[in-house]
Formats: sequence, C-alpha cells, structure tokens
Amino acid sequence: MYLKNKTAKLLTVSYLFFGILSPSLAQNQLQPEPPVAKYNVSWDSLGNYSADSMPLGNGDIGLNLWTEQNGDVLFYISKTDALLENASPVKLAKIRVSFQQGSFVGTSFSQVLHLENGEIVVSGGIGANTTKLHIWVDANHPAIRVEADAEKPIMMKVSLEPWRTIEQDKPTFVSADVVLRQGKDALLWYHRNDKTKIKEIENLTFGAKLMGENFEAGEENTLISVTAKKIQRFSVYPFTATTSSIEDWKSQLERQASYLNKMDWPKTYAAHQQWWKQFWQRSYIYIDGDESSYKVTQGYVLQRFVTACAGRGAHAIKFNGTIFTVDNPAENKGKDKITGKELIEPVNADFRAWGGQYWFQNTRPIYWPMLASGDFDMMGPLFKQVLDMMPGNKNIIKQYYNHDGFYFAETANYWGGLPELKPDKPGKYTDRYFTPVLELSSMMLDYYDYTGNPSFLRDTLLPIINGGLTFFEQHFPKDDQGKLLLSPDNSIEMYWDVSNPLPDIAGLHYVLDRLLALPAKQVGSDMRSNWLRIQKLLPGIPVGTKEGHQVLLPYESDPKNAGPHNTENPELYAIYPFRIYGLDKPDYPLALQTFNSRLIKRSGCWHQDPIDEAFLGLSDQAKKDVTFNLTNSDPRLRFPAFWVRGHDYMPDEDNGGNGQLGLQKMLMQCDGKKILLLPAWPKEWKADFKLYAPFQTTVEGHVEQGKVTGLKVSPQNRLNDIKIWQQ
Repeated sequence: MYLKNKTAKLLTVSYLFFGILSPSLAQNQLQPEPPVAKYNVSWDSLGNYSADSMPLGNGDIGLNLWTEQNGDVLFYISKTDALLENASPVKLAKIRVSFQQGSFVGTSFSQVLHLENGEIVVSGGIGANTTKLHIWVDANHPAIRVEADAEKPIMMKVSLEPWRTIEQDKPTFVSADVVLRQGKDALLWYHRNDKTKIKEIENLTFGAKLMGENFEAGEENTLISVTAKKIQRFSVYPFTATTSSIEDWKSQLERQASYLNKMDWPKTYAAHQQWWKQFWQRSYIYIDGDESSYKVTQGYVLQRFVTACAGRGAHAIKFNGTIFTVDNPAENKGKDKITGKELIEPVNADFRAWGGQYWFQNTRPIYWPMLASGDFDMMGPLFKQVLDMMPGNKNIIKQYYNHDGFYFAETANYWGGLPELKPDKPGKYTDRYFTPVLELSSMMLDYYDYTGNPSFLRDTLLPIINGGLTFFEQHFPKDDQGKLLLSPDNSIEMYWDVSNPLPDIAGLHYVLDRLLALPAKQVGSDMRSNWLRIQKLLPGIPVGTKEGHQVLLPYESDPKNAGPHNTENPELYAIYPFRIYGLDKPDYPLALQTFNSRLIKRSGCWHQDPIDEAFLGLSDQAKKDVTFNLTNSDPRLRFPAFWVRGHDYMPDEDNGGNGQLGLQKMLMQCDGKKILLLPAWPKEWKADFKLYAPFQTTVEGHVEQGKVTGLKVSPQNRLNDIKIWQQ
C-alpha cells in the first residue's frame, strides 16, 4: 500500500499501546539502543543554508531540515506528487521556526537524525535553559509534527517563506503560489495548475495547512505562540489532489486537516516509532572488521533510509535528487553559445538537472536492492506507474506502427508517451531504446518469486510482460532463418541503430526462460504455448572474439557510426540485470573475460561495475567499488548520504542504489531456489545480516573469517537450498 492523502481513503490504523509517552519523554527512557542507532547522523554546529540539511520523510512527504547561524530551524517540504505546470517536481513550502527564548545560538548545540525513530532532534542550552525541538513525519498519516520541549516556558514563531510569488512566462508558464489566512490560528497555501498545457496535470493542486495548539496569527505569513509554555506544538498537513475548482480542493484539505488534527500525538508517535522499528528489523547488513566498514555500513543504512522517506508516494522515486534537492549557489548550466564560457548560476531547491522525466536506467538502481531488503511496499509505485502507462502507449504504438504490443520509453514522464520512430529518423541516445520493458519484467518476476503474490502476477506482471513480448515480435522483421532480427535497435545508449543488441536479446531469452518456469496453473496452456513459440524465434546471444579471446558482444552487427556514444558496457547486461552468466553458472570464463575486456571501467553513479564484480565473485574489486559508492558524498552537501551528482544531480540516487545492491550481492545471491552465501565477501569483513530470498524466505546470520555462524533460515526447509561459497 502506498501512502495517499485523499480524504476518502485516509490511512487509519488501530493499535494497542501500553505506557505511551510523549515524544520528548520517550527520548529519555532507558532502553537498549537498537543496532541501527550506531549509524545516526549527529552534528554539533549550526548550519548555513539547505545544503546543510538532513532528510526526513514518510514515503510520500519529505523534509530537508537545517539550521542557520541565527539559531533558526528551517525545513523545505516536498511531496512526491507536487508538480508545476511544466511537470517539474518541486518543493511544497519552506518553514522557519524561531524562538524568542531558548535560541540555539551560543549554546551547547546538537542536531541528530535518529534513524531508529524516524525523527530529527535539535537541541541547545544547558541545564534549566535547555530546549529541544522534535520533528517527525508521521509514517502512517500525511502529517508533519513539530514539538518544542523546553525546561523553561518559551515563545515560538513559525513562518511560511514562499518564493514562487510572481507568475512567470519563461521558459514555461508557472503561476504564483497563493497564501491564505485560515481563521486566527492557521495558514493555508497552494499552487494550482489551471493554466497548464499538459492535460495529465491540469487542475492538479498541491499545498498544505499549518496550524498549532497555542498559536495565533502574527505578521504576514506567520503564526506566533499565544503564551510562553514549556511545550509548543504545531503541525503541517500537505495535500495534493486534482479537482474541478480550488474551492473543492480547499474543502478536501480542510476535512483531512481536521481529521488529522484530532489525533492523539503520543499514540500516533508510538505507531510512527513502531513503523520504523519494524522497518529496521525487516532486514540489515552491519559490517565490522576494518577502517572502511563503519562508513560503508552507514552509507548502506542511510541509502535505505533515504529511499524509505520517498518510496511510498504517488510516483516512482526520482534519480536526480529524489525529494531532497537543495539550493545550489553555483550550478553549471553549460557553456555560453557565443563566448564558450561556463555559465555558473545560482538555482533554488526547485531545480534539478535532467528535469522531471524518468530515465529508466537511472531509476532501476533505486529499486533492485528493495528485493533483498524486503522493502516490497516501496516497489509498488514503480510497477503501478508503468502499468498506468499501458493504455496510452499501446494506442500510440497502434497509431504509429499499426501493430500491437507495449513498451515504455527510456525517457518519459510518469504518464508515459512515446516518440515516433520513422525509418529515416537518425539514431539517438534513447529513441530506439526498448530494453526497459524487459528489465522491468525481470524485476517483476523476481518480485513475484519473493512475494508469491498471485494478484500481482495476474494483474500487473503478465499484462506488462506479454505486452512487451508482443511488441518485440510484431515490431521487428525476421531474418533468412526465420529468427527475429532486432534492427534497427539501440544497444542501450552506447551503440545506436545496430542489429540484435545484446541487452534486448539477452533480456528476451532470460524473461522467457523465467516465464516458462512459472507454475503452469498460474498462467494457463495458451499463454505458455505462445511463450514457447516466441522463444523459438529468438536469435542467439552475440558472441565473438576480442584480442584473441572469446567474449560477449554488445551487438551482432554494426552499421557505420553506431558508437560508442556513452560510457556503458551493454555486453555485460547478460550478467546483470539479465543473470544468464555469472558465478556458479555455465560459461563463467566467457563472462569473466568479457568483464575484463570491457571498454568502460568505472564505479559511481549508474555505472554497474560494483554489481558485475559481485556477480562474478571478484571480492577485492567489489569491496573497492562498493566502498567508493557508499562513501561518495557530495562535498557541497553536509549529509553523508547525499551522494555526489555524477552524471545526474545531487543527491544522486543511482550512486547509493548501486552501492547498496553491490553490497547485497557480495553477501548473498539467489538463482531459482539456490541461495549462494559469501559469493564475493572479503574475509577481513565481519557482518551481521538479515536478507530476503525468493519464495518468502529470510536468511540471517553472522560472518567472520569467511565462515557463517548462527545461520537462521525461514522457512526451515529452505536451509537445504543454502550453499556457502568457498573462495
């Protein structure tokens, strides 16, 4: 289930709680510290601007929270479905919290992200002058909660600081935000797309209501506490909906805010804590053993946290900044066309390089690790997003090519859309790039194996996969032997308009093999017969010779000017994501030689060396590259898991996702029912781990000196499928 904030479908959860305490008191209880708390992020000095922020979120609503030198606490609010008229995902608001007493300036200061609770605590002062500010985004409801807890009564001011205050016409039309008073003790604001030219987001409105228990209206766009108290609280209730009128939207928001505002804070906080407790107990990898182990573990933990903060919303996670983009005082906008000089300009937190579209090659690294970590609830938005594209894209394919089938473009908005690829159209990076539907099919087959969800198989997996297979069969001609001839077709972005590119050929083989392994009663004889028929049409995977050695080839034949055009190794798609070759599989020397002969040797961002190395059992190389990815912080950003922008934008989710997946595959790999432990694990690393495997299986234990102890497999009958790799 994804978090949604439509009034008619408000999340309601019933819990039984014993000894419930307020957030401020709960922090002080003497309880064993959970293992994940070792990797909390703690700062002891004030910040300057949003580059010094920590992330927080509930899967749909996110915060970038920071402090300034005057002691104020600020946060940007994001929401996964907050889109401008040009379909760019943007911030929903900026909030400033100020104190008349109990300021954090000139005092003992700390700002801590408590991973175990999904909470940030900002504190300052000594003894009787101590003030703490607790901030959390309710894991179960669309609500932001802020509580000041002071030893002495304090006054607090909360300010909304809008920046989209003027309508703009260039480069595209964007209307101004609207701020309204709501009685004496609340603020409401919104942005409405009633003049957009994009029908999919027409009349989309996003905004929020801010209200507090002891507040009244102050100067413009502010609320101020009525009386000084030791406890001061306020909430923000973000809301997005497509409505026929702004009055309808405001009415829906009012109903939702009223409902949420009546909730008991201690009970909702306890339920929020329980969600995060279960999240961290669901799976883990905690490494020890050398000087790199702490930072690698923290990188893995924080990447999973950042993903969880954005992974249960209306749309898939954006690779180029997720919902945690920040202000950038020096963005490189390229070169001036006349002078050739670099154009360095300041941009605000609404900006992200590569815009609002999804590149599937950049999106996939975020989602592959969710399988082993058991974060299946966060995969739903991606699958639903592609499923929702099907009707429109199928109609476009019929219109352009007069045949059936489905694929989705490598580069597309969340609602889909396809370019018209006429025969004389020159090659381009993403135009004849049909691989995504095959890779998503592979991911969905894994999801089904891990979860065993029959409705997912019936309603999502099979429609998408069968649509993709139909497209490939009907879109391409046959060669002289009656085999499919995939030409012209891109070998991802690297080689353009080639024949029989390896990613698509390997993908078709791999997906069909997996489909034919599904239980016959789940798919029916007609569907299986069709898969067998298509399987017989497939040409072989391209293999050839390079520098005297047999290797996999990126394509079968090459017209002039095919490339290379990018920095990718498409021939390695037969290792990952289409796991035909690898450790403990046939033709391992062929796969290893292909990897060693690869043109591009890089880690970081979307480069997949760390994952290929793990699948090939190259423990030293995998350790080196995974360590690089999971410590590759952007030097301009204070939070250690806001990764350097690479080819994308910061924080770069490709970088963290590939590091996360690489680490998982170093520790455990699954192939059918086989579970291979320690396939690329360095002996100097110790680890405590719990990971998920296919067929509703969990595997946990301790690793030390290349040995596994305390092995626990659930269900127990899967213990027979464990194989521990001896390097």
